[in-house]
Amino acid sequence: MKALTILGSTGSIGVNTLDIIGQYPDRFKVIALTAHHNIELLFKQCIHYKPAYAVVSTEKLADNLQQRLRERSLNTEVLFGAKALADVASLSEVDTVMAAIVGAAGLLPTLAAIKAKKQILLANKEALVMAGPLFIEEAKRAQVTLLPIDSEHNAIFQCLYGRFEPGIPPKEVSKIILTASGGALRNKPLAQLKDTTPLEACQHPNWVMGQKINIDSATLMNKGFEVIEAHFLFGLSPDQIDVVLHPQSIIHSLVEYRDGSMLAQLSSPDMRIPISYALAWPERLENSATHLDLLKVAQLDFKPIEEARYPCLGLAMQALKIGGTATTILNAANEIMVQAFLEGKIRFTEIASLNQQVLEKIHSCPVVSVEAIVEDDSFARAVALEMVEKAQKNVLTAMEFSASAAKLRTEREHSRKF
Repeated sequence: MKALTILGSTGSIGVNTLDIIGQYPDRFKVIALTAHHNIELLFKQCIHYKPAYAVVSTEKLADNLQQRLRERSLNTEVLFGAKALADVASLSEVDTVMAAIVGAAGLLPTLAAIKAKKQILLANKEALVMAGPLFIEEAKRAQVTLLPIDSEHNAIFQCLYGRFEPGIPPKEVSKIILTASGGALRNKPLAQLKDTTPLEACQHPNWVMGQKINIDSATLMNKGFEVIEAHFLFGLSPDQIDVVLHPQSIIHSLVEYRDGSMLAQLSSPDMRIPISYALAWPERLENSATHLDLLKVAQLDFKPIEEARYPCLGLAMQALKIGGTATTILNAANEIMVQAFLEGKIRFTEIASLNQQVLEKIHSCPVVSVEAIVEDDSFARAVALEMVEKAQKNVLTAMEFSASAAKLRTEREHSRKF
C-alpha cells in the first residue's frame, strides 16, 4: 500500500487525486492533507480519508479545524504554517508526496520531500521555475523518482516510455512540442483584451482549473513556465522546445525523435488521467475520466502562437535565457500581477507589461541556495506591489480625467441649448 502526503488537497489537482485514491482504498493510504484556508473542504476530506495530519496556513484556522474534528471523534492532528508543510512532506511513514500547492509556497515543502527521499508527483511547476538548477541537483543527489503531473510533461514522460533521468537530455530525442489551448481569450479581438474581466478570463474552454492557472492560461504564462519546467526536467535546451496552439486540448504534447518519428499522447482534457498514471506508475489504473472518441473529435488543429496576443510566453523564454534567478523574479511578479488583476487593480493587458518592467528592473543572480531564491522572490514581490500601486493610481487618474471630460462635454452641450 502506498502512503501519501497531498500538498494542496483542496485545489483541483488535490481533489482529483483524492477522487482516484478513493477508488482504490486497498492501494493507497492518505497520511497528510494540506490546504491554505479552505477548511470547509479540508474538513470534509479529513472525515472521508481520516489522515493522521492536516495542515493549514494559520493558527486560528488550525484551532477551528481541530475543534471540529474532535467533535467528530477524529484523531487527525492539525498543524499550521510553512514548517508544518515541510514536516508532513518528509514523514517517515510517507512513501509519496503529491506536490500540488500552487505558486511559490510549494517550493520549500517539495524540497523537503526530496531531501527525505520521497517519490515526488510534481504538479507544482513553480518549484522548477523558481529553483530549477537547485531542485534538479537535489533530486539527483537524493536519487528520487520525479513523476510529472502537468498534462504536457506527463505526456512527454509517457512518450519517453517513462525512461528519463531528471536534468539529463534523452539521447534519441530531437525536440519536444508543448501544446497550448490558448485559454479563454484566444478568439477575443486584440483591441478588446484590455477590457477583459476576471470572470471572462477564467472561463477556460477545455479544462476545469483554479483562478490562478486560468489567468495564466489566458496570458499563456503557464505555457512559458512549462517550457522552463521542461528545460530543467528533461535537460533539453530552449531551442529543443516548441509551443503550438492546439485548441482541442486532445494532444497534450509530442516528442520528436532523431529518426524523424514523432510520438504524441492523446486523451480527453481530464487531469485524472495523468494523475492516475503517476500514482500507479509503471502500471495504469482505470479512472472515471471520459475515454477519447476520435470520431467525435473529428479533427485536430494546430496553429502558430500569436506573439502580440501572448507576450507572457516571450517573457518566460527571455527569463530562461537570462538564467539565474530571472525565472524566480518573473514567477514572483506574475503571482502579484495575477492577483492584482483578479482584484480589479490592473487591466488584463497590464499583467504582461508590468511583469516585463519587474524583470527588467531586478538584476538576476546565480541560483546558489534556497536563501538566494527566497531573497529575490521577496524583492520581486515588493517591486511588483509598488508597480501595481502606481498602475492603479494611473487608472484612477485616467478615470477621473474621463469623468471630468464627460462632465465638461455635458456642460457645453447644455449651454449650447440656451
